[in-house]
Amino acid sequence: MTLWTFAQAAILALCLGCAGASTQGATSVENANQAASDLRKSITALQAAHSATDRIATLTETIRAYEAGLSALREALRAASVREAAIKGGFDKRRDQIGQILGVMTAMQSAPGPLLLLHPSGPLGTARSGMILSAVTPALQAQADGLKAELVEIRNIRALQLETVGLLQQGLATVQSARTALAEAIQKRTALPKRYLQDPEELRTLTDNADTLDAFALGLSKLESDIGPPVADFAGAKGTLPLPVFGTLLRRAGEADAAGIVRPGLLLATRPAALVTTPWPATIRYRGPLLDYGNVMILEPASGYLLVLAGMETVYGETGDVLVAGAPVGMMGGKDTAEAALATGTQQGSGADRQETLYIELRDHGETIDPGQWFAETKEN
Repeated sequence: MTLWTFAQAAILALCLGCAGASTQGATSVENANQAASDLRKSITALQAAHSATDRIATLTETIRAYEAGLSALREALRAASVREAAIKGGFDKRRDQIGQILGVMTAMQSAPGPLLLLHPSGPLGTARSGMILSAVTPALQAQADGLKAELVEIRNIRALQLETVGLLQQGLATVQSARTALAEAIQKRTALPKRYLQDPEELRTLTDNADTLDAFALGLSKLESDIGPPVADFAGAKGTLPLPVFGTLLRRAGEADAAGIVRPGLLLATRPAALVTTPWPATIRYRGPLLDYGNVMILEPASGYLLVLAGMETVYGETGDVLVAGAPVGMMGGKDTAEAALATGTQQGSGADRQETLYIELRDHGETIDPGQWFAETKEN
């Protein structure tokens, strides 16, 4: 390969390397900063919620806002960390290219002038040498500017990670206090409307004799209630409901788990101590432990429909309570302590931020139907 063609190839490689530095990386820090700002606002709202008049509604709303902000921040930090790794990988890949070009330039500059005139190409060779220098210099300058921008980006990512440690620790302390206050406020609640549902003794017998969730839910659907649901058009809300908890979909209805067991509901992975809310106005038909599902909450969002939420550590309310949409119905188990570790990247991609699982099942007049079609985040077109 001649000096000219080698320099052309090296310049092309440098330009391709610059093009590979995606502009998406520039937005990763901006997204993380925006998420951090949103999280700060929710922390401020949490602190103010302790003295709100309607403490249950306000605490629920602000805890959910905190969890949404935390989720966004975690995803933004993940993207920033991935971007940082990509930049470092780009440095390693381009180190040899930059060294080769610098070697070519050094060789050309150190060559005596008369030798260029004695080149077999004569004056044409001299002209080509000048063209090489004029083409290489701007490319190297552009590459240097790009490397400088990437180094600044890495610096900003590191600064953001250090700042986030304190932010997450502050948020963790505040949200834990708010969760405690929410539980206390729910225990003291006395004005919630109630409905007659069934004879308590019948429900107790059904619970004692249930050997599967399917049998229990089917039996529960046959126990009479006095009047219709709070809002009748539950079927019309199909595909629009929010998930009852912030989480990641692990399995859809009908998908087998690692043991080959197939269930008719959704399984969500959630963070420890995540708040669970009702996605639609509903009446509590059952709440409490059931078989090996942990605490189970069964809601009646419409006549004939039963929404089953299983796997919570704590459940709120009593059988017969009439709940508005977004009302808290329980909290996932575990201890919420992993936020600060995330900011340093120690849990990137480890799955440690999803330690609890919530099972969601939906029934229509005793028959199981796919609950994924009711939620905006899990519906399949």
